[in-house]
Amino acid sequence: MERRIQIRIYGIVQGIGFRPFVSRLADELGIEGDVCNKGSYVEIHAQAEEEILAEFRRRLVADAPAVSAIIRLDAEEDAEEGCTAEQKETAAGKDSDRAHTFRIIKSRHEAGEIFVSPDLAICPACRRELLDPLDRRYLHPFINCTDCGPRLTILDGMPYDRIRTSMKKFPMCPSCEHEYTHPSSRRFHAQPVCCNECGPTMYLYDLRGQAGAGPQKDAFGREAVRLARNILRDGGIVAVKGIGGFHLCCNAADDRAVARLRKLKRRPMKPFAVMMKDMETVKRECIVPEEAERVLDGVQKPILILERRTGPQAKLSDLIAPDNTTVGVMLPYAPVQILLFSLPDGGEMTDVFVMTSGNPSGAPICRNEEQALKYLSPMCDAILANDRDILLRADDSVMQWAFGKPYMVRRSRGYSPLPFTGPHRYKGSVLAVGGELKNTFCLAKDELYYPSPYVGDLADMRSVRALGQGIARMEELLEIQPELVVCDMHPRYNSTAYAEETKLPCLKIQHHYAHILSCMAENGVTDPVIGISFDGTGYGTDGTVWGGEFLLADPEKFERMGSLAPFRQPGGDLAPKEGWRIALSLLLDLCGSEEAVSCENEFLGLAGGQEKKAVFFMLRRNVNTVVSTSAGRLFDAVSAVLGIRRASTFEGEASIALEMEARKYLAANPEYEKAALRQGISRNGEKAEKEEILFIESDSLFRMRTDIIMKEMLRGRHEGKTAGQLACDFHLYLADGILAGAEYMRERTGIGRAALSGGCFQNMLLLKLCRERLERAGFECLTHSLVPPNDGGIALGQALAGMWRLNRTIGPSFE
Repeated sequence: MERRIQIRIYGIVQGIGFRPFVSRLADELGIEGDVCNKGSYVEIHAQAEEEILAEFRRRLVADAPAVSAIIRLDAEEDAEEGCTAEQKETAAGKDSDRAHTFRIIKSRHEAGEIFVSPDLAICPACRRELLDPLDRRYLHPFINCTDCGPRLTILDGMPYDRIRTSMKKFPMCPSCEHEYTHPSSRRFHAQPVCCNECGPTMYLYDLRGQAGAGPQKDAFGREAVRLARNILRDGGIVAVKGIGGFHLCCNAADDRAVARLRKLKRRPMKPFAVMMKDMETVKRECIVPEEAERVLDGVQKPILILERRTGPQAKLSDLIAPDNTTVGVMLPYAPVQILLFSLPDGGEMTDVFVMTSGNPSGAPICRNEEQALKYLSPMCDAILANDRDILLRADDSVMQWAFGKPYMVRRSRGYSPLPFTGPHRYKGSVLAVGGELKNTFCLAKDELYYPSPYVGDLADMRSVRALGQGIARMEELLEIQPELVVCDMHPRYNSTAYAEETKLPCLKIQHHYAHILSCMAENGVTDPVIGISFDGTGYGTDGTVWGGEFLLADPEKFERMGSLAPFRQPGGDLAPKEGWRIALSLLLDLCGSEEAVSCENEFLGLAGGQEKKAVFFMLRRNVNTVVSTSAGRLFDAVSAVLGIRRASTFEGEASIALEMEARKYLAANPEYEKAALRQGISRNGEKAEKEEILFIESDSLFRMRTDIIMKEMLRGRHEGKTAGQLACDFHLYLADGILAGAEYMRERTGIGRAALSGGCFQNMLLLKLCRERLERAGFECLTHSLVPPNDGGIALGQALAGMWRLNRTIGPSFE
């Protein structure tokens, strides 16, 4: 029996060729009807025999484009006669040899859930055409189709159609329009479709020898790319406009070029990301886990942090990531990047480029020509730009690999704004503005939570402006008018000031509680958890600086049950950069007198005479000194005591170096880790009991003992143990302490689910040791994957807290 049904499909089904896919599938099955983009969903009217409609519904999900993400499919009897005559003005056109009985009709906007596709890397078919001399898009730097190309970064409004993108100013030529309007084409309704005749223009500013003169466009099209390649061959630096912003690019195998970029960017030690020509090059330079290859070469093409290979085959400069056994690697995802490697200009080219974010330190990535000329000109020899506008910046996503899946460091291009699903019963709309460092924001409406692309550190007012611009554009695209704004409770954060200026009702959430909520939200958990948040610093409810916290948490509230033992942090803003200051403070607590610490300081070489005196004065008079439980600062102090890093030139440098030393030691001594896993950390050959690791204060708040850590580190130095072995011992002790704290909380609450979050869990060794111990002790262990455990993830946790506040009568509680 023939029926007519209406199907509504929700999810990432716009901007990825979903309507053409529906049209082709309907034609194949002989179905009459139409498909329409409604902004918040795709609506299909379909008429056929019942068994054919059942097959149609099955294949809509099973055969959907790989880049789509169907969240929900609703189907019901269609009582209407279809769409209006105006709607049936089709953009599809007709093939000359047959009539269509199924049509793509004019988009019509309706309010509701919005799903915006992230930007997608160039697909294999477009890559082949790009390098095919017989193809009409040969060497076209803006080649794309329904399976690839920019989406979010060029989008000006929903529904996703060309007139609401930054491609609207480039009228299609007859050939492109034919492809755009015919279902047989791979570019049927590909909104950014263009070619060498009708697309944007690539051009190059050659800044060499232009002192005193205004910037001039010196080359266009292929000649611009050819000139950029020559500059790179000669050891130069080129700022390259990509999909979501500018990169600074140089030859990653050239020590002099890399050293020059470090000097110009004022980045002496922080690792650079490297773009490699192809997977063969990646495997030559790095060890690639088998399951990670599909992510590295998938539709997102993120930066993936991999172990470096050593030996004569490796070409990467050691200056890419000094003193680091890993390197962040990505494959080309924009056509212009492929052309920089492969333009046939008769000259050889490196197969490894530094491709680092084009921005001044602390500022957001440059997204337009004006910003690039102002901020990047002092750092490069040329700027390779184009006239396609980037409407929303999107830095590269960065991830590690843990437990057989991605472990996000920075969530941005390719992933944002893919939503997470929250509790179905929650209703309302929330803006969460995130924290101060690694800022992202999150917009939530009902059950959907949309994390933003990466913004940056809000100490720089350019990042604050970028935050406001990003929020305004995402609110417009997602059609969200927040009822509530959520921010950190730190009174001096610029994100807090931004939230207060919105004039919306404002909910302030403790920093480390937001970390735990973000882990819960990603894992779809609202029941109470033992939250272990080990992080740099955050404003505590008692007015002190928190950082190593044990929290009983759910979306309603939290209870602080334990922490690292408090210590004094002298030096104000210098303390996070100079770990030797924290080391002297902890040694003073341990040794009890300045004289004793002075002797140890001479042995350890922590501080000069005047530096030591200044810190002692601060501690003695309580000047420019705060009380802290920061796990990040503890890492910095131990790194200084072990002679690994006395101070840091970028955030987390001392901690990263400490982890590297431990990992190198374990790689050379695998039996050491196995023995430690069986026994727990040993002191004088005896296993440390829980009571030795924790001490309980009068109000039942437990503290994890840092004095034992410092005592063992100091004793190890005097005994001549290597920095690697002691770094390993530090990680093992910390993991044992975390387990002890979790067991203490389980005994008092009966809760056996633990959530690990905070920037310190970006440390893969600590994460592995903690998870192994907790699971062996019978805990269910929640960890992050596609949301960063660092401050880039807390906006999601803030949004969950805000949504609970709007729905508090039905919210869960651990009481």
